[in-house]
Amino acid sequence: MTALISAFPRRIAVLGSSGSIGKNALEVIAGSDGHLVPILLSVHRRTDILAEQVRQIIDRNAALPRWIAVTDPAADRSPLQQLPKTIEIRFGHDALCEMIRQTEIDTVLSAIVGSAGLTSTVAALEAGKTVALANKESLVMGGSVLTGFAEKHGGRLIPVDSEHSAVMQALQSWKMDSGQEKNSAEHSAGSAVEKIILTASGGPFRNRTLAELADVTVEDALAHPTWNMGKKITVDSATLINKALEIIEARWFFDIPAAKIGVMIHPQSLIHSMVEFVDGSVMAQMSPPDMRLPIQLALNYPFRFPGPSLKWDWTKSRMLEFYPPDYERFPAIPLGLEVAEKGGTAGAVINAANEVAAAAFLAGKLPFHKIVSICRTVLENHTFDPNPALEELPAVDRRARTEAEKMI
Repeated sequence: MTALISAFPRRIAVLGSSGSIGKNALEVIAGSDGHLVPILLSVHRRTDILAEQVRQIIDRNAALPRWIAVTDPAADRSPLQQLPKTIEIRFGHDALCEMIRQTEIDTVLSAIVGSAGLTSTVAALEAGKTVALANKESLVMGGSVLTGFAEKHGGRLIPVDSEHSAVMQALQSWKMDSGQEKNSAEHSAGSAVEKIILTASGGPFRNRTLAELADVTVEDALAHPTWNMGKKITVDSATLINKALEIIEARWFFDIPAAKIGVMIHPQSLIHSMVEFVDGSVMAQMSPPDMRLPIQLALNYPFRFPGPSLKWDWTKSRMLEFYPPDYERFPAIPLGLEVAEKGGTAGAVINAANEVAAAAFLAGKLPFHKIVSICRTVLENHTFDPNPALEELPAVDRRARTEAEKMI
């Protein structure tokens, strides 16, 4: 009880509050009965959404954010002019990183989309913060560099992706031999694990043939059957490149080799991932598909409280299906396993190439079925570095983007 009292209220920085994860996080905070307090909100340029979010906080008579950061200095400032003068508003990535380091912040929700989230995630870990990581690109790019920062500065990485949250919960269901756990990490995979199985809905094209994938339109790709997400991550789900990135993320989150990570297609999206142990037992985490659940778990970690997420309806019959993925139709999965095994600069390269290719598809400049092939070609042609420093990653990212753009 003492630990519970001392842990709350917990002051939360929501980075990327205008995105789907940020919006869901603010719903979780609003429904936390005061356990969670939004102390910092950040957006890139959607100041209109940010201003409305602050007004909603005021309408609830909740504690106001202390800081607001807008990372694009050229963003429209007019929506912010009517906000309370007690809120400090600053512009640019450097200002955001400076705010993140403030001692008043307990947990940083890293939900900035894409590689842009790496700098702020590093700043939070350097300051010894708990980072609820929704920005998978940070771990895909940074890998051992990011986990090294957490260990060195006393920071902590908690997964927000539903798949990795499920794996963390499954691992905690079994108390592993502490002598086998590396650095006694609270969600280290350890020697008791046979395999981590990430589930995938299969996206909107799980039943399409290879030939049919050549005719996919943007509208087709954005019609996800289960999840309501932003455009880029919805396209990633359609190509299954999101699962490739999650494989790489799992490799670093749980300190486990790529050979022990697998994927199963689970159309219902009710089991969010599983862990198979060496004795043959499989632990799965189940819940309705609602991102508010892993968000609230990450923000309250290691405690559980009631929240706004959907609850299971036990009066309804349900069917659970599992299918092995077809690597020929969805080559992103073996690509992700390869990158997870290689480590080094491979993650930064595939992430950058995919961001360029996905944006080109959304803009009507690239066929859907070419997205993953561009990622592979850029990866195969880059100069691999097995141990890059953090300062080198932006240059690796830029070179990969340039190569992808040339191909497009």
